[in-house]
Amino acid sequence: MAGNSFGQLFRITTFGESHGKALGGIIDGCPAGISLDLEQIQLELNRRKPGQSAIVTQRKEPDTVEIYSGVFEGKTTGTPIGFAIHNTNQKSKDYSHIKDSYRPSHADYVYDKKYGFRDYRGGGRSSARETASRVVAGSIAKQFLTDVKINAFVSQVGEMKLDKSYQELDFSKIESNAVRCPDTEMAQKMEEYIKSIKKEGDTIGGVITCVIQNVPIGLGEPVFDKLHARLGEAMLSINAVKGFEYGSGFAGVAMKGSEHNDAFNTDGTTKTNRSGGVQGGISNGMDIYFSVAFKPVATVLQSYETINKEGEKITTQGKGRHDPCVVPRAVPIVEAMAALVLADYSLLARTNKI
Repeated sequence: MAGNSFGQLFRITTFGESHGKALGGIIDGCPAGISLDLEQIQLELNRRKPGQSAIVTQRKEPDTVEIYSGVFEGKTTGTPIGFAIHNTNQKSKDYSHIKDSYRPSHADYVYDKKYGFRDYRGGGRSSARETASRVVAGSIAKQFLTDVKINAFVSQVGEMKLDKSYQELDFSKIESNAVRCPDTEMAQKMEEYIKSIKKEGDTIGGVITCVIQNVPIGLGEPVFDKLHARLGEAMLSINAVKGFEYGSGFAGVAMKGSEHNDAFNTDGTTKTNRSGGVQGGISNGMDIYFSVAFKPVATVLQSYETINKEGEKITTQGKGRHDPCVVPRAVPIVEAMAALVLADYSLLARTNKI
């Protein structure tokens, strides 16, 4: 299987399966001399881990990271950073019913057809549990990007949408509720809705908005490695993601160019920011903001029709521990992938000019 690495200079390669002994990764290209706060890395993992509230999967995993190399006396050495997160609460028997059948809209079928063999326990490598490794790498990237601020939050669950600009929100409230929505009233409504969906044995999708501030001018490598293109690639690589838009996004098509253009101030900033902080594939110093759409989780705890390996129609029942809505736990994943992109491009920018 190829495609397990991300980044050019700041590069992460991950390994592991949902029900294997451990997940982990190797970070290559991290500069030496960065003071690492290991507690902060663990805090980021805790934001992603299962079992943290009533509206997420109840799999109980401590998700404690162990760093094996590349760090000495609290600082990075410049050598590869190797780490692992051990699985402790697998219940593989919960997946015996799909050993010879496929969940609709899940990776089960295509993995089997592509490789001729698959780890059906928790989805194996296709499980979103793989993203724990990304969060570790992203936390290290954040600590490299000392001045850059990355804040992601849930802006929509199903049809319940937060109709406020990010400038109106208090990011300090993101972690104040289980949904990770910075609007307290909307967060409560979203949480109640997710709980009702869970009671039905069903799932629901949502949207995460991410805002990146204090980005220096000049990040991005045209023509094929535009900054927004790499951010899109990063977000679309996350499990269950179905859409990505930045700046004015799809709404911008309804505007005239004279309306959509971001007029300059004398200091080079712009009066508006419909460009979303990126022009010509290069950061322009304004806030970068984008939204990521997540589909409903494919595994529903209801009776459903599907096919088995022989192509026969069967009816089965969803089992196991699953998120009724992935977006609350996906917030730190979105932040991590954004940090990996910016860390990579920060290093690439050092090669642009003397």
